Amino acid sequence: MPGIQHLLYRLIQPALLFTALSTALPAAAETPARIVSVGGSLTEIVYALDGQASLVGVDTTSFWPEAAKALPQVGYMRALSAEGILSLAPSLVVASAHAGPPAVLDQLRSAGVPLQTVAEEYSEQGIVNKIAAIAAVLGKPAEGERLTAQVEADFGQLAQLRAQITKQPKVLFFMAVSHGAPLVSGRDTAADAIIALAGGSNAANDFSGNKPTGAEAIIAAAPDAILLTELTLHAIGGLEQFYQLPGIAHTPAGQHRRVIVMDTLSLLGFGLRSAQAAMDFSRQLRQVPDVAASSR
Repeated sequence: MPGIQHLLYRLIQPALLFTALSTALPAAAETPARIVSVGGSLTEIVYALDGQASLVGVDTTSFWPEAAKALPQVGYMRALSAEGILSLAPSLVVASAHAGPPAVLDQLRSAGVPLQTVAEEYSEQGIVNKIAAIAAVLGKPAEGERLTAQVEADFGQLAQLRAQITKQPKVLFFMAVSHGAPLVSGRDTAADAIIALAGGSNAANDFSGNKPTGAEAIIAAAPDAILLTELTLHAIGGLEQFYQLPGIAHTPAGQHRRVIVMDTLSLLGFGLRSAQAAMDFSRQLRQVPDVAASSR
């Protein structure tokens, strides 16, 4: 009998050992099955990491890649509705730190929905941090590292291009133009950061944030070039309507018709395409006569 018991033990020992090891090892983190992404740059990263199968909803700033537009939308990221998000039964909401209002975020937490906010920092490091956050959520650390390497390479090329500009042109960025005074971006904004990255200087550097600005202030700023997004230009009704705004014709940019128009999300989203957008912007800045002459 002891011989039979010994034989049985030898037969079941591997199974016992496997069970013990399985119990001791920590369970691998599972990717949330239903993710709502609030923030265009975050949604771009989800797609770049091939995690879109988990997306069940996005906000209205998530219009790249094109496929994101087909997903259910939960509203503008600064004016979210808790009901719209909860109707998608998300297992996780990943949101830009700009998302809100706070009361809606509190409602989501009270409903038991996990909410992860991602900081907005207008820099290369800020983009790298976004990639790391989304890669962790999706359980794709290796893919995240590869994507980070691509972004860092793009910013390296941007630095080389920027170094060729020895005289910084003054750039004025119009965030929006409505029936009132145009909204211009000053310091500590995404536009201010992208202007600096491209090798320019912000002509509206005497205030922080976005501010309605009248004709006199626009003339006094004397921008060499004016930067607009495609969305703003569309809202105005085209370039000819923009040049007719009070004060524009009395600036160097208006007199020489130096208005640069770029894609909204790639310009201001500080995501995967920001370095490429800044390089495109920088090349256009070099066409400003004084800058082109000084960079030869």
